Amino acid sequence: MFTDKKIAFIGGGVMGEAMVRGLLGQEIVSPEQIMVADPWDERRDYLAEKYAVHTTSDNRESAEEGQVVVLSIKPQSIPYVLPEIRGHLRRGDLLMSIIAGTPIRKLADGAAHASVIRAMPNTPAQIGLGITVWTATDEVSAEHKEQARAILGSLGEEIFVDQESYLDMATALSGSGPGYVFMMMEALIDAGVHLGFSRHIARQLVFQTMRGSIEYAEQSGKHVAELRNQVTSPGGTTAAALYHMEKGGLRTVISRGIWAAYQRSVELGKGEDVKGP
Repeated sequence: MFTDKKIAFIGGGVMGEAMVRGLLGQEIVSPEQIMVADPWDERRDYLAEKYAVHTTSDNRESAEEGQVVVLSIKPQSIPYVLPEIRGHLRRGDLLMSIIAGTPIRKLADGAAHASVIRAMPNTPAQIGLGITVWTATDEVSAEHKEQARAILGSLGEEIFVDQESYLDMATALSGSGPGYVFMMMEALIDAGVHLGFSRHIARQLVFQTMRGSIEYAEQSGKHVAELRNQVTSPGGTTAAALYHMEKGGLRTVISRGIWAAYQRSVELGKGEDVKGP
């Protein structure tokens, strides 16, 4: 799949490193097939020493070296990076982006390149347990799609969609999702401390409860509502807790929050830097 091909990363930050680590860990490519461009000397030295990959400070060099070029930079860097790599991608190269809120048209026009993949990974990708939603332009070949699946699969699971609009939905649900989960975990831990547990024990209880519940739900194959009913005895403790959560509008608050994240993603894609309430 990647025989005699190089993958060039423009941006050697957390997610860029996660992909490098995943590709090498799964032996999809060798270190000699990876180049990482990053402006910081310390970061390049770190990546070169830890993973034995090639590094550079020149984005143009990275774009010219790679047959697959991955943009793993912050959105605010786009106005500087795209003009640098414009004209340095060959016709048969693949441009892949994991930049949040940046539409394919902006990437294709800015880099003057038609074969573009846009992907939305999430934070657990850093430990190989993420999930990435991605889409591609019509010019992306079947071979390039298989290469994309291998790269994104090194971060965890991946889902291809045929419409770019799903990327904004994924940003709101799975991309921002870890933030919602972490807040829920924080609230549960604080509640445990309020009850009288030490923070250490409360944390352990919450972490294992979350982990076990997810594994149990996945292995059971049952609808989560059915699983919730199984642990909710009439007049019991779980019923009492869920009554107050429903009364407080927990479902509505979560739904509204995710909708707000979706709207914000759409705004960013249109270049609208609108401040929320």
